Amino acid sequence: MLETKEPKVKKISNGTVVTPKGFSADGVHAGLRHAKKDIGIVLSEVPANSAAVYTKSHFQAPPLKVTQESIAKDGLLQAIIVNSAIANACTGEQGLKDAYEMRASCAKKFNLKDEHVAVASTGVIGEYLKMDKINKGISELNPTADESGAEAFQTAILTTDLVMKTSCYEVEIDGKKVVIGGTSKGSGMIHPNMATMLAFVTTDAKISSSALHKALREITDVSFNQITVDGETSTNDMVVVMANGLAENNELTETHPQWSHFAQALQIVCEELAKQIAKDGEGATKLIEVEVKGAKSKEDANIAAKKIVGSSLVKTAVYGADANWGRIIGAVGHSDVSVNPDKIEIYLEDICMFTKNSPQPFDEEAAKKCLENDKVRITVNLGIGEASGRAWGCDLTYDYIKINASYRT
Repeated sequence: MLETKEPKVKKISNGTVVTPKGFSADGVHAGLRHAKKDIGIVLSEVPANSAAVYTKSHFQAPPLKVTQESIAKDGLLQAIIVNSAIANACTGEQGLKDAYEMRASCAKKFNLKDEHVAVASTGVIGEYLKMDKINKGISELNPTADESGAEAFQTAILTTDLVMKTSCYEVEIDGKKVVIGGTSKGSGMIHPNMATMLAFVTTDAKISSSALHKALREITDVSFNQITVDGETSTNDMVVVMANGLAENNELTETHPQWSHFAQALQIVCEELAKQIAKDGEGATKLIEVEVKGAKSKEDANIAAKKIVGSSLVKTAVYGADANWGRIIGAVGHSDVSVNPDKIEIYLEDICMFTKNSPQPFDEEAAKKCLENDKVRITVNLGIGEASGRAWGCDLTYDYIKINASYRT
């Protein structure tokens, strides 16, 4: 029987992607960018059971194809090699050849099997990798298990991001401390299934590849796939989890008594990384969290929440601190979910703005103050079921246009 008591999930405030046992990382400047670090690696002491989810774009970039092939071989990874500045997307046979070369170069440097290396790239679409610089950068990597190694890696994967994203939690499994750490990048072109978003999660948990893959897919649907910055989906999105088993717990499967404890900790890490991406949206000043309750199904709740947070009119209203709940109604009204107008309720924080298909009197100044906060919370109760879902996004500002109008220049 599965254990039902509350899991003891504890945040590690200074934890990083190298906090779980047996992981190290580094990042260097290889010359793909003018001055910033642009090649990074996460390395495990031993081959790790691994799982990944990928963008649903029709134009999956070559690095994703190489990574899928690597994981499909035996479910194991020992390293993730990443470059920024150039996405290596829409680059044909040459792009695929370069991604394989990148994998082989990393494997040779660290004496690994080629198929135990995942490859990821992020940056401008339609440009070829500068392989002389890539290979030189890989040769200079010197992974360490301290904070400086994690910071170097986190810096190396950024593009238009303004801040590094990291999350780390521990949970007790079979009397052993299991740690899950993660980092991600993403700021624009964010509308996952997934987006110009990369996330890398490490754990020292002992878990089967099949169980890890199932958990990751389910958790991605309620975390990374529930964020949006601009409604655009990229060619390079990927989330990779590596589990090297060095915590020495009994192998986790769905029948393990503490399976739910591990799954909850993994979900918290992924949700935190997802929210950090949404908050760091290009030009953004505020994080928007939308919760939809009373839906007929979890799918309906998630669709409606993401529709609201992805609405340009909602996003601009939040930016302008304009409590125009009609924007929210508009987004719900053309979403593909079951709605009864006589049942719906709309709240900004705790302020009821609309119920029973009628506007409600509210304090405009109080509403404006809510919208001026760094985090804005919108709740919609559809009133026709028991399911709920959440989504995260950001406001839409003048700076978003400035950043993307000159992205290549």
